[in-house]
Amino acid sequence: MIRLKRNIAVSDTGFVFDPSTGETFTVNETGMRIIHYLREGKDPREIASLIIKEYNIDSLSFEKYFQDFTEMLKQFNMLEYEKEV
Repeated sequence: MIRLKRNIAVSDTGFVFDPSTGETFTVNETGMRIIHYLREGKDPREIASLIIKEYNIDSLSFEKYFQDFTEMLKQFNMLEYEKEV
């Protein structure tokens, strides 16, 4: 399971800040929803289902967006991985 690290701050406007590194960037509305769902502990399949319904997009478009977005979060070292029991 992937999760956003607990120390990552996200504002209501999409400003993302990692206090341990000082890295900052902004995300769009879809990125904010993904971050919200990651914080809730939802798995990628659940997130895909929710976003596809919320934004009425096709699954292939979302899959590419999600991969790109989570890759960016990985590059900024903002994700943590938990083994499933």
